[in-house]
Amino acid sequence: QMADPFLYDTGARSRYGCLGHEVQIEHIKAYVCRPSFFTDKAVIVVHDVFGWLFPDIRYIVDLIAGHGYITICPDFFKGTDPWKTTDHWADFADWLKHHDPTKVDKEADVVLKYLKEQCGAKKIGIVGFSWGGMAVHHLMLKNPQLTAGVSLYGIIRDSEERYNLLNPTFFIFGEKDHTISCDQIVLLEEKLKQYCKVAYKIKVYPGQVHGFAQLQPEDMKPDDKPYIEEARKDMIDWIKMFI
Repeated sequence: QMADPFLYDTGARSRYGCLGHEVQIEHIKAYVCRPSFFTDKAVIVVHDVFGWLFPDIRYIVDLIAGHGYITICPDFFKGTDPWKTTDHWADFADWLKHHDPTKVDKEADVVLKYLKEQCGAKKIGIVGFSWGGMAVHHLMLKNPQLTAGVSLYGIIRDSEERYNLLNPTFFIFGEKDHTISCDQIVLLEEKLKQYCKVAYKIKVYPGQVHGFAQLQPEDMKPDDKPYIEEARKDMIDWIKMFI
């Protein structure tokens, strides 16, 4: 049985008044926020197990849009139920079978097409959190249309081909994340050094648990705030370097 990886009380999050709007793209709903000026740069945000409606992920979308990117969070669960705070962790493995973060290629293609054809995007990056971090790791191995990626506490564990990244990828981890062991991070680093032919970066943030980087300011614990803000800045800086 998997331990509950979310050490923050996910039920007690602040509400969030979104700055963007929802759109329908083929079979997918998505939340989009655009900057106030024209840009041909875009970022896809991949939600965690709590789905595209979760306030924290919409806050992140708006935050990235504020840095000058057309930012979009599609519903990668395609209308099916996200994991809920009331669900039992004993059922998580079964839920995950029907929500595989490495089976996101079709949806990613639909969103890439929309960004290019409807929004005029020329350079597109991707960031993802937890479940979304695994999806980003997968997509950075498979989809050359994604110019750069940031995977936050998501790691593909059981595949030998997970190191041949196509474009620059940044892996962000929390030191106290008990869903991802230090050994796994060390292995990732060793293997990337050996196989990876593009720019990559791995950074571990002291004292941080799984899910730390998504929190809205009013939900942050004072001791964690500097690390959360640093991780956000690092994420944006990585995107800005390549997109």
